[in-house]
Amino acid sequence: MSRIGKILSANSCAKCRVCCGFTREDIWEIPLIYAENRAAVEERLGVKLIPRGEEFVFDMEFAKQSGEEISFCPALSENGCALGELKPFDCAVWPFRVNALDDLRVITVSPVCETVYSLPLKMLSEFVQKDGFSEMLFSEAKKHPEIVKPYIDGYPILAVEK
Repeated sequence: MSRIGKILSANSCAKCRVCCGFTREDIWEIPLIYAENRAAVEERLGVKLIPRGEEFVFDMEFAKQSGEEISFCPALSENGCALGELKPFDCAVWPFRVNALDDLRVITVSPVCETVYSLPLKMLSEFVQKDGFSEMLFSEAKKHPEIVKPYIDGYPILAVEK
């Protein structure tokens, strides 16, 4: 069971899939594939990744759905993510994310994941602080600064980097 599995079941996650779809406006949120995983991801999915900074992203193809242009992650399968152990870090910790807020790095929770976002903030804050989860997120952000996204007003801050 993944760490996130303690508050979000794999079944609920696989049914929702909202975080696996992107509009042109949120293309900046497409998960990053670390350089060391590039070849394995390309081979597993039969896709070509494109560079974004030091990391890589999927080349997304947009199609009209419900009046909006949407692209779904090529790793999305009937059972959720087809990447298994190669799942991008951004996805493995979703809906938590490391954000840049002025000169700080903070951990927030995205309201896009209604299941997790509906939990009490106190519970989410405790979850992030427990068992070194926040330290792991901040450590990963130091190793791969490209995963740090800009802070979005209104996203609850659950931890601040020390």
